[in-house]
Amino acid sequence: MISDPGLLVLVGTLALATAVGLVVRARAGRMRTGGAASGGWALAGTAPAASDRVLLLQLSSPVCTPCRRTAELLTELSARRPGVVHREIDVAERPDVARELSVMRTPTVVAFTRDGAELLRISGVPRLPELEAAIAPRLTGTGPA
Repeated sequence: MISDPGLLVLVGTLALATAVGLVVRARAGRMRTGGAASGGWALAGTAPAASDRVLLLQLSSPVCTPCRRTAELLTELSARRPGVVHREIDVAERPDVARELSVMRTPTVVAFTRDGAELLRISGVPRLPELEAAIAPRLTGTGPA
């Protein structure tokens, strides 16, 4: 039986930190839909070209290692999928965008439709097959505008 109060606090803190870490890890890279953000193209400082269908707006920070991997994945995806645009915003330089989109961690990717409505969002490094499957209807014209 543990009788030292300091040791009890330490064990409780470690247990809580472990539980929080496991939850964050399990949610990393998962896609969420149904967000209400809008104006994605304006937040990125650009307007969609005639062929642009989906904006992948990545919010990153300079010290974020997963942000670099996310940028690589999204740059490659936008290069091979016509209609996909990738823009990266440094939240240290543009905290207003993070506030506007209620982003609490980096990397976070928010996908916007051509009309600027939020399509989905991913916190952590995206799972590319899931992301591609989710945006594919927008690229082929079979999904809503």
